[in-house]
This record gives sequence, C-alpha cells and structure tokens, in this order.
Amino acid sequence: MENTELTPKQIVEKLNQYIIGQEAAKKAVAVALRNRFRRLKLAEDIRDEVAPKNIMMIGPTGCGKTEIARRLAKLCGAPFLKVEATKYTEVGYVGRDVESMIRDLMAVGYNDVKAEMEEELREKSVSVVEEKLLDLLLPGTGDAKKEKPKSEKLDFGAMKQVNPTEITIDLNALNTANEAAANQQADDEDAAAKEAENHTREKFRQMLREGKLEDREVDMVVHRQQQMPNMEIIAGGSIDDLQNSMQGIVSMLNGGGRSKKRSVAVREARKILTEEVLDSMVDHDKVADEAKRRVEQSGIIFIDEIDKIACHGESHGQDVSREGVQRDILPIVEGSNVNTKWGVIDTTHILFIGAGAFSVAAPSDLIPELQGRFPLRVELESLHKEDFKRILTEPKNSLIMQYTSLLETEGVKLDITEEAIDRMSVIAEEVNSSAENIGARRLHTIMEKVLADINFEADEHAGETIKIDAEYVNSRLSDVTKSEDLSRYIL
Repeated sequence: MENTELTPKQIVEKLNQYIIGQEAAKKAVAVALRNRFRRLKLAEDIRDEVAPKNIMMIGPTGCGKTEIARRLAKLCGAPFLKVEATKYTEVGYVGRDVESMIRDLMAVGYNDVKAEMEEELREKSVSVVEEKLLDLLLPGTGDAKKEKPKSEKLDFGAMKQVNPTEITIDLNALNTANEAAANQQADDEDAAAKEAENHTREKFRQMLREGKLEDREVDMVVHRQQQMPNMEIIAGGSIDDLQNSMQGIVSMLNGGGRSKKRSVAVREARKILTEEVLDSMVDHDKVADEAKRRVEQSGIIFIDEIDKIACHGESHGQDVSREGVQRDILPIVEGSNVNTKWGVIDTTHILFIGAGAFSVAAPSDLIPELQGRFPLRVELESLHKEDFKRILTEPKNSLIMQYTSLLETEGVKLDITEEAIDRMSVIAEEVNSSAENIGARRLHTIMEKVLADINFEADEHAGETIKIDAEYVNSRLSDVTKSEDLSRYIL
C-alpha cells in the first residue's frame, strides 16, 4: 500500500486540504487507517486476532461524509469501494445481493494490482510494441526467414535399367554439388532481400521514433477479451443484469465480438498494442493472488445511506426487505467467505465504514446485531456560515476557484470580494435553517444563481473583469430570500 508511514496527524492534515471541519470524523478515520498499517506489522499469530473497528458516521447530508471517504480512497493505496446501501435487497427480492460488494471490491483490487504490474513492465513493452508497429507499417518484413527452396534430387525409381551400384558415387557427388549451388544462390538472394528490408525497416523505425508517422493509417486486428457473463443474476440480480448476461452468453456461444479488423492511426494503434502486450506480459495468477491478499488484509468498504435500510417504528411492507438487508450484511461485516471469480475472499479483516444522515430513522433503529458490528460512532456537525466561508475559499480546487477557472476559459475574470463571500455564506446558513438542511450542497445552488447571467453572457464579456460584491449578490438573491416559499423552491 502507498503512504503506509503516514501518522494519524499527517492523514488529518491531508484531509484538511479538501474537507472543512469535522475533526472528530477525520481523527476516527485516520486512526482506523493507521491501525490497518500497524496490524500488518504484527506477528502472524496475533495479526489474525486483531479485528478492524468498524466506524459509523452520523450526520446531515452535505456535511462531508462521502467526501471524507472519497479523499481517503485517493490517500491510501488499499483497495477501496464506496457503495450505496439502497442498492441491495434481501435475497429473493429484485436487486443486488450484499455479497456483490465483496466481488466489486475484489475487482477493484485486481485492477489496481494489474495496473501496478503493467506500469513496471511498460518500459520493457516499448520495444515489443515498436516491432509490432513496424510489422503493421511494413507487412512481411518482420516475418521469419523465408524457407529455402529445396533442390530436387534425382529419381532413382526412374532409372531401373541402370545398375544403382555403378552410379552411386557419381550421383551423390552431383546431388551435393547441386545442393551447394542452390543453397548459395538462395543465401545470396536472401541476404540481398534482407539487407533491403532492414534498410527500409530501420528508416521507418527512425521516422516512427521522430513522430513522423503518427497520422498514418494502418490495418490491424483488435482482440477483445471475452468476459464470462456475470452469473450473479441467480442470487437476485436486476432485469438489466439479466439482459446483459444473456447477451454475453449468446455472444460467447456465437464467437462474436472477440476480434475485429480496424483501420486506425499509428498513435491509436500504439495504445491498443501496448494494452495487448502488457496484458500478455502480466502474470494474471500472480495479480489475483496479490489482489486477494490486499483485499483480505487491507480492504475498505464505505457503505453510504445505511440509514435508508433502518426500520423506523413498527411499519411493514418494504421494511421487511430493509431488515432482510441488515441481516444479510451481518455475516459480511462480521467475517465470512465469499466466492468470486478470483477465488474465495475472507471478509474478517475488511474495514467497513457506514454513513447516514439518520434524519428519519435513528442509529438505534438498526437491528442490535448490526449496531454491534459498528462499535465506533462519530457524529458529524451541521455546517454554519463560517464553515461555508471556508469551504468557498480554503480547500484545494475550492468552489470559488472552480467557477473563476471555468470563466477564465472564456476570457472573463471574476473579482469576488470578501463581502460577497460573507453574504453568500450567510444566505446558505439561513436557507438551510428555514428549509431542508442539505449542507454544503446549498453553496452550489447559490453560486449558480448568483453567476447565472454571467455564465450565460460570458462570450460577450471576453477580456473584462467583473466584480462580484455583496450588493451584486443581494441583487441576484434579494427576491428569493425575501420570500420563504421562493427560497424553498429555488434555493
């Protein structure tokens, strides 16, 4: 894994570059991630006894739960998967079964390891790809040495009237002389042809390296790997999965879609050939073994919207399926064996992070067994005007930077004053308190409303600098903020 030496403080510092506030959640995630690294350094006998402490993040929508998970995925090199709890249903209902999240995690791990191994082999593949490109540009020049023509031997069967013993010495000598002359002539011809071919091939090689042939069209056969159809449909897949799998089965039986002749530019052919060469150079069994080890020892699954499968009160109907999903998740989180096409995966040491707003249901509405599988609970705070102000300006690729960069492509410069940022932050807090609290996502709506006219007429203001101050913000939002009904619908 990457960044295995990062301390919890360093992990929090890196998360602070993108996420404002929520220090408790950042610390909990940082400690959990660090414990993954610590556990890998333990002796094997005690390592198996150290179970991951799964985390439940509780907080309103838009406060940073998903963003923490997304940034955590980029920060560590461990196999990471984000899933929505609402995707899954109890076995027997239409939807995905919970074991598919482990199969998806294994697919992520496999692709990551394969990409790493391909990157290590990329330098070695350059010469192989170059030769294949030259074969496409100069068909026949890269073939094996042409077979020498065989000299004809005398037919002894046609000389029955002559005593063979009387001519054996003469015929053997004649055959030897003929063969030597024929071989010499063939060698001379081959050498001349080979020299001409080599000269042409080297000339094209030089042009290829100088980039002079990038736009030349070549004909090539593109091989497509025929994947085995996803048989997950048997365990309760969706109708779309069923249709795709049936189409895959028909395509596999008909032998179609596996190769196709195309005419492509050299630059495109190089990409296709590089993928094929790297795929052939990689040891897929070794990739699967390493991916399986990483997934089992360091895998992380972020289950979002877990509150949507909680049963609030004593209602029935679709809640039956919700409770069934919770029961199905239990063995996965606790530790069980799941079959994948790369082997059986043990989920005992996979770290699970659950997250939900819990605006309707409470964490206590989850079944007790599932609550016990998430011993660490972190409550995320609602965002206020100071948080909104920092979100607009502080993070890398902040909202202000995103909008100014977009308009700079049209030659328009935005000068957004401190007062304008303060005003937008106050409006975001007011609308969140009077209407639904959607957290930082409210800022996107407000920014779009404030800059609506500028975005629409940007091409007419090329080369200009437009100042956005508090008065400008009020002029765009005054009518909306005065009416609570309008703010509910528009902001």
